[in-house]
This record gives sequence, C-alpha cells and structure tokens, in this order.
Amino acid sequence: MTSSARAVAKMPLMAGRFTPAMPIATPTSRMLSTISRATRSPAARPVAKSAATLKLAQTGRIAFRRAYADEAPKPKPGKLRRTFRWAWRFTYLSVLGVLGYTGYIIYLDRNPAEQLERDPNKKTLVVLGTGWGSVALLKKLDTENYNVVVVSPRNYFLFTPLLPSCTTGTIEHRSIMEPVRAILRHKRGAVQFYEAEASSIDHERKVVKITDNSEIKGAVVENEIPYDMLVVGVGAENATFGIPGVRENSCFLKEIGDAQRIRKKIMDCVETAAFKDQKDDEINRLMHMVVVGGGPTGVEFAGELQDFFEEDIKKLVPEISPRFKVTLIEALPNVLPSFSKQLIDYTENTLREEKIDIKTKTMVKKVTSETVEAEVVKPDGTKERVVIPYGLLVWATGNAVRPIVKDLMSRIPAQKDSRRGLAVNEYLVVQGTRDIWAIGDCAVAGYAPTAQVAAQEGNFLGSLFNNMAKTESHENRIHELSSQMNLQAGGTPPAEAAQEIEALERRLKKIRDIKPFRYTHQGSMAYIGSEKAVADVSWWNGNFASGGSMTYLFWRSAYLSMCFSTRNRVLVVLDWLKSKAFGRDISRE
Repeated sequence: MTSSARAVAKMPLMAGRFTPAMPIATPTSRMLSTISRATRSPAARPVAKSAATLKLAQTGRIAFRRAYADEAPKPKPGKLRRTFRWAWRFTYLSVLGVLGYTGYIIYLDRNPAEQLERDPNKKTLVVLGTGWGSVALLKKLDTENYNVVVVSPRNYFLFTPLLPSCTTGTIEHRSIMEPVRAILRHKRGAVQFYEAEASSIDHERKVVKITDNSEIKGAVVENEIPYDMLVVGVGAENATFGIPGVRENSCFLKEIGDAQRIRKKIMDCVETAAFKDQKDDEINRLMHMVVVGGGPTGVEFAGELQDFFEEDIKKLVPEISPRFKVTLIEALPNVLPSFSKQLIDYTENTLREEKIDIKTKTMVKKVTSETVEAEVVKPDGTKERVVIPYGLLVWATGNAVRPIVKDLMSRIPAQKDSRRGLAVNEYLVVQGTRDIWAIGDCAVAGYAPTAQVAAQEGNFLGSLFNNMAKTESHENRIHELSSQMNLQAGGTPPAEAAQEIEALERRLKKIRDIKPFRYTHQGSMAYIGSEKAVADVSWWNGNFASGGSMTYLFWRSAYLSMCFSTRNRVLVVLDWLKSKAFGRDISRE
C-alpha cells in the first residue's frame, strides 16, 4: 500500500481532530497550488488593490489576501507646484490670445471693407490739418453722411508725446507716424485727401484755396475747394517772441523733421568735439546742450539727452564724455508749472541728480550761432546778464498763430480783438461765422493748447456732426410723412404715419439736447530721465501724484495704449526692446 493510500485509510481515525467543513489539503494539492502561483504571470495578479477578499465556498467565511501593485503610487503635487502649473497655463493661453487678437487686427487693417461712393447730394465737409483734433474728428465721424475732404501738407498723423525719444534714437520716427490714407481707408464712406497747404479761406464764397508745396510739382499747383462746412485744425507754429537769432540758430521740436535735425546735430557736435587737437574751450562749448522751455517737451528731451550720453556716448567716446553738459532754461520760477508742487520739487531734484543744470527765472534775450544771452532774476530781485555758450540749442516753448489763421481772422470783424487764434463759442463755432469750426492749437476756447484738449474737441465735433446729420434725416422724413398724409392712395396709413412721426420727434428731442463742449482733464505725465517719470492723474474728485520707476512703467504703458494703431504699438515696443538690448544708434545720418 502506498503512502497516499495509508494516509487515506487513517483519515477516519483522525476524524475527531478535524471539523467536517474544513477542506483537506493533500501534498498533491499543495504542490499544484504552489505551481499555479509560480506560473501565474504578473499581469494576472490583482493591481491597484490594497487587499482582496475571498469567500470560502464551504464555510462562507471571509478570507483576506494581500494584493501587490507593479509600481509605487505617485505622490500628489503640492499646492505651490499646482499654483505654478496653473499660472503657466494661464500665461500660455493669454499669450496665445494676445497673438491671435493682434493677428486679427492686423488682418483687418490690411483688408479693409469696401467704401460707399461719394453722393453729390450730400453736404461737403472740409477738414484742414491732420493733427490731434482733426484725426480725432475723422475717427469719430460717420463719413457716409457727408462728402468729406481732408487737406494737409503732411500725409500722416504724428504721435507727438514720443517725439523727444526720436531725437536720440530710442524710437524710430516712422514708429510714431500713421499714414492718413490708411486711416481714411477704414471709414465707411469714401474720403478725399489732398496733400497741400491751405493758403487762404474765403468765408463769404465758402471756398478754400490750396497750394501744392511739394518738391515735385505738376501742371496745376493751385486750386480751390468749395465747402458747406469747414473745420480748421491747422495747429500752431513755433513762437520766437521776437527774440533775435532764435529762428536762425535754434532747433525746434514740433515735427518729424525737427527731431531728425536734432539727432544729426547731436552727433555733429560729438564728432567735431572728438576731432584731433580740438581746443578745450571749443570742446566744452560743443558738448554743452541748451534746452529752452521747462514744459513737458523740454523736460523730456533733456532727460532723453542725458540718458543717451550716459548709456551710449560715454561708452563709445569716453575721452570727451566728462565734458558733456545739459542746461535747462525756464522763464518761470519752476519747471513743469502745470504739475503739483510735490512733483515739481521731485522733478527738479531728480534732474539735478542727473547733473542737469536748471536755470529758472531766466529769460533769453538774444541768440547767436554759438552763444545764448539771457537775463537771470536773482533771489534778491536783481537782474544779471549772462552769456551761455552752446553746441546745440533746442527751442521747446511757445505757440504762434499760423498765416492762414491770421488771414481768416482779418476777414472776420468779430475776430478783430483775438490775438492767440480763432475765438470760438461753446460749440467750437468760430465767432462771426455759422459754418466754420476751429479745434486744437489754432482755436481759443479757454483751455491750454495741449494734445489732450485737441483730441477731446475733435471727438466732440465728430459727435456733433453725426447728430446734425441724424437731425436733418429725421426732419426730412417727418416733412415727407406730413406732406403725404391722407393724400396718396396706397401710401402709408395715417395711423402708422402718425406713430412714425411721433417716434421721430422723440428721437429729435434727444438728439437736439446736445451739451456744450466741456474739457475733462485726465492728467499729465512727463519722462524725467534715468527711467523715472512723474504723473499727475485725475482720480475721483482729486489728483493722484506719483513719481519714480513705477511711474515710468505707467508712463510707457499709457503712451503705448494711446498710440493710434496696432502697427504703431508693435513698432514702438520693438524699438524699446532694440534700444535696450543693443543700445541707441549713434550713426549721424
């Protein structure tokens, strides 16, 4: 008898040691169970369970068996890591959104919609100038209501707040220029543009005489444009206050040509001062830059000029850089007179830290090719005559009336007492006329001649002209309905006509309720050098004054948002990055 048979035979004798429900585990069964566990593949094992439960068939008891995973569970990321992950996703999506929006805007700029043709039955609106006021008007105006004609000697709009940056190469001049034809091409109604100088206005005949002053002239160089409505936005020219030698020897800062001339003359002074065996006195004179005018333009130019020499010229021409000097001359007791006292003190202290010499209470009396003669009022009230040698003189103060404005003022009797420009009423209508409006620096409306005032006047006038067109359209429709009521068979039923007339009269009442022009001051900003700026911003019922590096970032972002088009904004940002990475270009041409 084999051992297995003997084991089976002895099982009845050992019955008292086992319960009937307990399963019998033989050596053979244990061997087969071991083999099955050994040959089972890892994939067949339970995964991702900390414990598995088995129910025994005979007893119904629950048995537990440990389960094994192929790898350890991954730890959950911490809060900081999750925050960075979501911040990265938000930044990534934001950049994609900005790029997509920019691309869409660029596509619209490059692919304008079709324009409506000019209607000879509509009124002709002539706009003179392409400055802040005129461009704001054109941007707001619904050109399909009028036959619009624009006349200007320059075929672009210039973002003047960044003009001082062009003098040193921080920004290229074309980055702050927007072609007028590109602006007009995006209007719904077609607009006619002529690059010409408006030489005279005959308000009795309602015509404007224009002259072609370009270098290349055709067979016709003069012509006349009739108008029904005229907007004069020609701005102002530089004022010399009758001081001898100013116009002949100084550089102005009002147009792109002025900035290019200053940029060239700066490098002329540097290269001439670096000439072999140049005399010390002559080097000191050539490296002395004088700025007349302590307003925002003069202060910003002085700051840009000091940055240019400290960051670029000093590295490339170190032998003469210690001789460089900037002097700021102002006739009033302090610079930036329109700012708060706190910001004035901060600006003057910052400019002095930058080694800019500030001469307040100083009036220029005479200018020669090499010197400025000025009269200084001392603290005790006495006056002293001083002579200041210079290499570059920039005149950044004062506005004067243009010849065309003087001519129009002489033709209108009501303007005989006006000296600073065309006097206008609360709706910007030129006094003594009914169909001529004036905006910007050429108009006397009781406000400072700034770009902010001109832009708000242009917006107001655009809304006014839109309302005038709607008024005329509604009045014509009311007259048509009233004249045809109860006369024509098959026409508009009397009840419907009466309802339409009533609705149109309600609209007319709202449209005619136009408030006069009121200027809202948004604040003033100025760059003062060394990546610092000052800002005096209107906030609720008061002003918020700030100065420093953070204000400089605000100054840049504000001017960037004020640029006319997406093209200008992209070009300005690229210029800032380029000058920061590679420095300003010191090429003379």
